[in-house]
Amino acid sequence: MKKVFLCILVMVVCFLLACGKKVEVHEVTGTVKDATMNTILIATDRGVKYSFVKTDVPHTGLDGLLIGDVFTVYYEGELDDTRMGQTVKVIELKKISDYKVELAKEFNQKWGTVFKPGDLFHDYYVDAYERMKWMSREEEVGQLILARCPEENALEDIKNYHLGGYILFKKDFDEKTKNDVVTTIEAYQANAPIPMIFGVDEEGGTVVRISSNENLVAKPFASPQEIFQTEGMDGIILDAQNKASLLKSLGIHINFAPVADVCTSETAYMYPRTFGKSATETANYVTTIIEETKKMGVSSVLKHFPGYGNNADTHEGVAVDKRPYTTFQTSDFVPFKAGIDKGADFVLVSHNIVEAMDTASPASLSKNVHNTLRNELEFSGVIITDDLAMNAITTYTSGNHPAVSAILAGNDMMITTDYKEAYNKVLDAINSGGIDIELVDAAVIRVLAYKYSMGLLK
Repeated sequence: MKKVFLCILVMVVCFLLACGKKVEVHEVTGTVKDATMNTILIATDRGVKYSFVKTDVPHTGLDGLLIGDVFTVYYEGELDDTRMGQTVKVIELKKISDYKVELAKEFNQKWGTVFKPGDLFHDYYVDAYERMKWMSREEEVGQLILARCPEENALEDIKNYHLGGYILFKKDFDEKTKNDVVTTIEAYQANAPIPMIFGVDEEGGTVVRISSNENLVAKPFASPQEIFQTEGMDGIILDAQNKASLLKSLGIHINFAPVADVCTSETAYMYPRTFGKSATETANYVTTIIEETKKMGVSSVLKHFPGYGNNADTHEGVAVDKRPYTTFQTSDFVPFKAGIDKGADFVLVSHNIVEAMDTASPASLSKNVHNTLRNELEFSGVIITDDLAMNAITTYTSGNHPAVSAILAGNDMMITTDYKEAYNKVLDAINSGGIDIELVDAAVIRVLAYKYSMGLLK
């Protein structure tokens, strides 16, 4: 490994005191990124870079520091990240060679009972924890929101509400060229202090947000049932690859698919969107989609947990599912568990009231449903709600705003059209003690860990 010879920094306090000057010492922690004969480049955890000129400080021979080492510089004056060399007076250097080790210990002491080895994003937890520690409450709350992309002020709201991402709908693609879509998403990303995630529902069949635009795809993607009928599982594989390739080329990270619901009644609301077969066959379909999509660098979302079955449409009214819990264990959970074991990054929770788990609250707002997903099905990824603006849940929140109830239930992210109100209500609840900040911290760690896993954060 390339060695970086840094100057040993000598104390100048005595000299300054002798001159009658008060020393105001500041500090900055950074990682050695590069070094030349004359300069040393460090970068902070927020990505700000500072270049120090070696001849500006005493040379008394400290070596052994390597590129990638973390250290703290104590200095007098003001740093300027626009300069290729600093005019500050360096007081002391503290090498933090075991910084990550200490950070990992701190993380494990605080979060070891929540986040465990073998979790989906385990390799990224410490980095996510470090970044979360520097975030304001406002930034944390924003990261929990996957907002429905607005028609106005989309760029401004990214900064104003610190949004974790946008979910895109048909209106965001209508009559646009590929270049239009890519340019727009790139502009959103460039405006985001913390990189955003972008998602879309591109199931095929009745839900085709992107491929309904012939400028982007020659014809809409067919439904899973239609593809399987004519082309078998080979057709399902090719379809998953084509969808993921399209999303990737546009800058979209998440496809809100596959539909993992077990539905065999042709008259049921959800039937056209499902695989339309048994739990075992649906599980095979789900794992195939997840595997092929993940290969292309795109994430999948299992929906609609705990299983829609043959219920009504929750966009208009609450669907009450009266089936026994054993039915979920032997049928509905099977595709979800298979998808979780295959590495699905997200699970979306429905607004159905599933009486076998919670008689009072929709699944999306039920702590018991979320505990089942975490503990019984062992899902460690990001739990996300269906759109909280749906009419189905507005009367089932015990006086809370739906976004507050969603966080209290255990969701990591919320899809919402009314993201401004959701943001303010959650922030108010945190500040008033209605939401424990550690519950928010845990959700933010998962969201950031996902972003690290996708290379959005480095």
